[in-house]
Amino acid sequence: MSDNLQVKADEFLPLRDVVFNTLRQAILTGEMKPGERLMEIHLANKLGVSRTPIREAIRKLELEGLVIMIPRRGAEVAQITWKNLKDVLEVRKVLDVLAIELACERMTRDELAQLKAACEEFEAATVTQDATVIAKADVALHDIIVASTRNDRLIQLVNNLAEQMYRYRFEYIKDMSQHHILVEEHNAMYQSILQKDKETAAAVVRKHVDNQEEAIIKQLQLERVDTK
Repeated sequence: MSDNLQVKADEFLPLRDVVFNTLRQAILTGEMKPGERLMEIHLANKLGVSRTPIREAIRKLELEGLVIMIPRRGAEVAQITWKNLKDVLEVRKVLDVLAIELACERMTRDELAQLKAACEEFEAATVTQDATVIAKADVALHDIIVASTRNDRLIQLVNNLAEQMYRYRFEYIKDMSQHHILVEEHNAMYQSILQKDKETAAAVVRKHVDNQEEAIIKQLQLERVDTK
């Protein structure tokens, strides 16, 4: 476990939620690795809290599928499985295609300007080679597209899936060789929405998700080889 793991105080949240958010972020960003054990006493000492909020956080993480309970071993960070990856991306592709098609119809001039700026900010973020910064810029860009649909149910579904998607997105973004492809795809999304070209927009999004699946699987294969 990284020595950087620490609770970030928030006066507006109960301690159990602060601990949960801290552990959750560490898992999503890969700071806590798949298969790593979550030992209550160790975590409590490390984070300077009692075991109760640790236990409650682990329970919530298990409900999210980020932690699994192993008989006689206790809690550990869930593995990133190809099956789960494929399931998540299949759903994401359908939702993202619908979102960009609706964006072609409904995105306002102001939102188009925001999207163009987000594309530029994402490209600038890739120069930092900081996966956390790049992932944040990527999320912000896609959020503009989804919000422009004005479809509250779609927005809710995408937000629910985003919690699971972030972990895979981070794996993808760690591969710096993919950054120029992401920049090109984002610009293509902007251009297709600008031209209200639903067919091209949908094709770009499908390719965008397919490329991510292929790259993440390759990244996971490399990581498994490295750990052998």
